[in-house]
This record gives sequence, C-alpha cells and structure tokens, in this order.
Amino acid sequence: LQTRLARVFGAAGIPVMEGYGLTETSPVISVNDQRNRGWKIGTVGRIIKDVEVKIASDGEILCKGPNVMMGYYKDPEKTSEVINKEGYFHTGDIGEIDADGFLRITDRKKEMFKTSGGKYVAPQLLENRMKQSRFIEQIMVVGEGEKLPAALIQPNFEFLFEWAKRHGMEFQSTEEAIVNPKVLDRFKEEVEEANEHFAKWEKVKLFKLTPDVWSVDEGHLTPTMKLKRKIIKEKYIDLYNDIYNH
Repeated sequence: LQTRLARVFGAAGIPVMEGYGLTETSPVISVNDQRNRGWKIGTVGRIIKDVEVKIASDGEILCKGPNVMMGYYKDPEKTSEVINKEGYFHTGDIGEIDADGFLRITDRKKEMFKTSGGKYVAPQLLENRMKQSRFIEQIMVVGEGEKLPAALIQPNFEFLFEWAKRHGMEFQSTEEAIVNPKVLDRFKEEVEEANEHFAKWEKVKLFKLTPDVWSVDEGHLTPTMKLKRKIIKEKYIDLYNDIYNH
C-alpha cells in the first residue's frame, strides 16, 4: 500500500495493518499490529514469533521457521531451488529490516533490472513514488540494458481532463491530450518531483504517455492489479523504441 494512502486511511480512523508472506510460508512472515507500538506505516510489520528472517547479500528476503513448507509436491528439483541447505526459503522479494525490527519490501527480485552502465534499478520503488501524483494512474519503469531508466505512463484521464478544463483546454480524445505540450510539461514536473527521492542513476529521465486505460480485461494487469510487464512493453513497443531511439 502506498504510504500516502496508508496515512489517509489512518487519519480517517481506518488503520490498515499491512502484513507479508507467501503461500509457501503458510502464509505469514510478518504483520503490523497497532498494539504495543507494533505499527509502522511503509512496512509490513515485525517478524512473527518463531520465524527467522535474514536478508541475503543481494537484498533478497530469506525465511526459516515452522511456517515454511516441506516442499513442492513431488517436485524435489523445484524445492531445492527455493529452500537452501540451511532450510531458508528464498522469497524472491527484496527488502530490509530497520533498526526497530520492521520489515520493508522494496521490490520483486525478478523485476529489478540493470542499466547498460551496470547499475541496478528497483522499478517498484520508483513506480509507487510516482503514483502518488494525482496525474498518474499507472506507470511502468523500463530500462533493462539501456543507458537510463524511462517510463510508460497511463494518465489519470479524469483528473487530467479536469485540470485541462481549469486551464482553458479541451480535448476531444485521450490521443489528443497525451501529445499536448502543456500536458507533457505538467507530467514532466510530476516526474521530476518524484525523482528527487532517488539516486542519479535511478531517476526517470524520459517518459511516454499511453492513450488508453490499463486494465485486467485488456491484459495490462493481473486480477490483483499487478503490472504484466512483458505484455505492457509489447503493447507499447513503438513508444518504448521511441524513447530509446531504437
């Protein structure tokens, strides 16, 4: 959950207790609990009793305890890929444990990518920060093997059209809106503001707006609203190539 939304819910008297785990960990590893100062926004809580978590050298979250599965049914090979000799389960998630013992998830290991300069970029961190903008409904950060990170952005068209109206502009279509110079300048401001929170090599330098709304039905998103990165890139390959002059 975006920290901004978590604060909004909390302020409205609806505290949301985020937790974390996988089916393979039955399914809880950590959870927030507002009793005894056990709730910290922006984290998935403290590790539960009898469960051990350590962070591998590459940032991956490893978990050991009675909650970890014995293995995948009749698949010892796949089991040995995810459970090491010491009994730690490799979650595939990247994270960190802060000084107060709260676990923070930063990305999926397989979604991190490397630029041509050899720097690792965690796209979800950037995406979640950018989505705090009211102009940005969905965003996918790209740049594997490229010189710098860029983004494909689906504007919040309802908000964008309202903003345009207030500024004396009226668009006949989303296609017209996304190429308007004033609109592009406004999005550039939003992206640059979000960029301030990131290191030089992580900053989104270029972006393209998409004319349609990303949805489950159209194949952009999974039923749990996660990005289908490969499909989104294929759908907008022309925009992608435009960004990187391919």
